[in-house]
Amino acid sequence: MARYKVVDRSPRFLPVVLDAQLLPGSFEFALDYLIDHELDLSALADRYRNDANGAPAYDPAVMLKIILLAYSRGMVSSRAIERACRENVLFMAISGDSALQFTTIAKFIRELNSQIAELFTQVLLTCDAQGLIGRQMFAIDGVKLPSNASKQRSGTHAELAHSALRMERAVKDILKAHQGQDNRPFADDEGANQTRQQRRIESLQNEAHRIRSFLATKPERKIDKGSIRKSNVTDNESAKMATSKGVIQGYTAVAAVDSLHQVIVAAAAHGTGSEQNALMPTVRATDSLRDARTVITADAGYHSEANLRELHNAGIPAMIADGLMRRRDERFKGQEKYKNKPDPLYDKRAAQLPKQASHFRPDDFQLDESTNTCICPAGERLYSNGTNCTVNGRQHHKFTGAKQSCVPCSLREKCLRHPERTQVRQVAFFRKGQASPLTYTQRMRQAIDTPRGRALYSQRMVTVEPVFANLRFNKRLDRFTLRGQPKVNTQWHLFCLVHNIEKLARSGYAA
Repeated sequence: MARYKVVDRSPRFLPVVLDAQLLPGSFEFALDYLIDHELDLSALADRYRNDANGAPAYDPAVMLKIILLAYSRGMVSSRAIERACRENVLFMAISGDSALQFTTIAKFIRELNSQIAELFTQVLLTCDAQGLIGRQMFAIDGVKLPSNASKQRSGTHAELAHSALRMERAVKDILKAHQGQDNRPFADDEGANQTRQQRRIESLQNEAHRIRSFLATKPERKIDKGSIRKSNVTDNESAKMATSKGVIQGYTAVAAVDSLHQVIVAAAAHGTGSEQNALMPTVRATDSLRDARTVITADAGYHSEANLRELHNAGIPAMIADGLMRRRDERFKGQEKYKNKPDPLYDKRAAQLPKQASHFRPDDFQLDESTNTCICPAGERLYSNGTNCTVNGRQHHKFTGAKQSCVPCSLREKCLRHPERTQVRQVAFFRKGQASPLTYTQRMRQAIDTPRGRALYSQRMVTVEPVFANLRFNKRLDRFTLRGQPKVNTQWHLFCLVHNIEKLARSGYAA
């Protein structure tokens, strides 16, 4: 029988040269060289006023190295970073064997929001000096990530006030039940039950007081169109967002990526699920890097007439898809048969449910312009309530059904999108031959439907999607751990910095 040397992993004292752990060509080597030789950290150094008095502080350059190295390993918890500085040789080498406390790490990250934009810009300048930014195309996209807040604590002010009232009533009911049990015989587990009930009362009272204080100090949130947006007691700058995995309470992390080497040239976190409002701020953030030939690309979530108008007026070349682009593209012909198949990785839909029939469209209604009448598929007459109505600059004739006909109708399920809350059907007939008021949308459709436009837009996905895959899978960015838009924005920039420094390391920077 063959004999092998013994593998001994028992503790021992070994001489370790910390500087030798930073191997040229690695991420940590590029990180160490970049921060020591390229970045201006004077703004971070200005925080400290201990020249004559006070204890020595940790070097902000060392702090930044530790945090970025930890984020590159998918390590976000400040306690986990503290443990790595004690146990991991690589962290000891990058930090000079600094034994940091987790509170120091967390405080440094929280206070980094005022300098993070400048640090991000300095790294971008280094990437540009290394020839990593081509300026041919900047692809913009975003990802919705959960925040450190519960969506159960979200709602309008009226809904939150109702929740607080229910908690206060629950406390009264518990106290009333206790008073009714005063004359009952003593039970062995009565003391434990009273302790649990007392904790329940304190929890309800604290939560109700927290909601009342929030309502008294925070105004109602509203979107640009004036409607009410739901607030959140835990993190009021986050928002409820619909995703393919359900509704989350979180932020939208947006990034603009250069097509040459997939360097992130702009990044921001927004506390709203609307991507349209994030397009132009992201484009403006690239003004210092973009030139006249740089093409901006984005998917249909960023498409709006206002955005296209602003891009056109600014003379910025762009390819922004609309919601019907794929329907017009013959390459996607027959895609419905694949969409109807269940998702092998994640699908909440029941695979065996029959496909529902489409709702009645205006073509299913009989219009007689000579008599000014409209007959619905059920044979009922709709009454005219507007002959020259205007929507988006286009005139139409509107008809509305009567309650006595629509409410008891057996075709409500096929006629109304939401029959449980909509009583009558309305239908509009647009006048033929009207020019579309969406001038810039029409121009974009004509440009993106050309062979060159499709070729340019097809580069968007292969440019930006691998970046989000790297951050979400390799760097384990599945949620934001901080609260408040400035802090979340700082955390998103730190992950983007890690991605860009990786690009520097792989290009042979400082090797």
